[in-house]
Amino acid sequence: MTKNRFPFYNSRFTFAVLSVLLVCPAAPATTFTEGFAADPSQNGWKIFGDTNLFQWDSTNHNLAVTWDSSQTNSYLYHSLGTILAIDDAFSLEFDLNLAGAQTGAYGSQLAVGFLNISNATSPAFLRTLGTSPNVAEFDYFPPSQISASVDATLIDASNNFYFNYNTVPLNPGVLYHVRMAHVSGDPGLSGEVFTNGILYASLTNTFPSAITDIRLDTIAVSSYQDDGFGDTVLAHGTVANLVVTVPPPPVQNLTGSFSNAIWQVQFADRTNWMFTLERSTDLFSWTNASSTTSGVDNLLILQDTNAPADKAYYRVRAQRP
Repeated sequence: MTKNRFPFYNSRFTFAVLSVLLVCPAAPATTFTEGFAADPSQNGWKIFGDTNLFQWDSTNHNLAVTWDSSQTNSYLYHSLGTILAIDDAFSLEFDLNLAGAQTGAYGSQLAVGFLNISNATSPAFLRTLGTSPNVAEFDYFPPSQISASVDATLIDASNNFYFNYNTVPLNPGVLYHVRMAHVSGDPGLSGEVFTNGILYASLTNTFPSAITDIRLDTIAVSSYQDDGFGDTVLAHGTVANLVVTVPPPPVQNLTGSFSNAIWQVQFADRTNWMFTLERSTDLFSWTNASSTTSGVDNLLILQDTNAPADKAYYRVRAQRP
């Protein structure tokens, strides 16, 4: 298992042919941790929106967060290096300690979870208005005119919501451990909250919906803009000890060789991905060396039947359809 922090895999692997160079990185682990022992900005984390909402605490090894709905959508986020869909199993757990929260009207949420970063950074993405496709996250709604609510929320690419919830408060000064998981093919997420290793709440109440598919590529701590109708939140707290589990890479055990004078690559693939062998002579401009092929959870072979006489470089591109 790779111990580096967030070593998310890249689905493109490059070969050099006829120059006696073959690069084949080993498949990394599928579980990654972020303990905030080091500055997250040095470990691939980025901020979109208000940078003042996310402060690294180097002494306590956590992330101090302000969830402020008066600001625009803001995220501390990290790419997954892959794309999660409804047929994938994935999970998230983390520690959460709130210092306090103020709400208005029916309140708003504080969130940690998975996003599609292209959707989430669009001006049209407004979580409180329901125009927020491709989300799978933990939400906490502090008490307002209605009861507090702890939710595991999944929103598909068509803005259909499916969430499991429990109407319990998260009390200030209490360290909670949150677990959230998605089972392959399920329409929703399971969720549990623990204190001192003891189960505090299972999210067993369900708001169902007809879910289609999702496309998630980012893990984020999210502060959402309010809807302009007084449904606000201002909360302070810390997030620590994130553990993210995602499926194995779509390309594994990649090798390249000649077969009957034809260059080919073979690798263990995954279903519901599309694979293309690409060729370059200069590592800058790339063209397709094979047709795009669907994965079948088996050993896949891609060939270049029109290789140049001189050396060429190859990579495999993996895409979600």
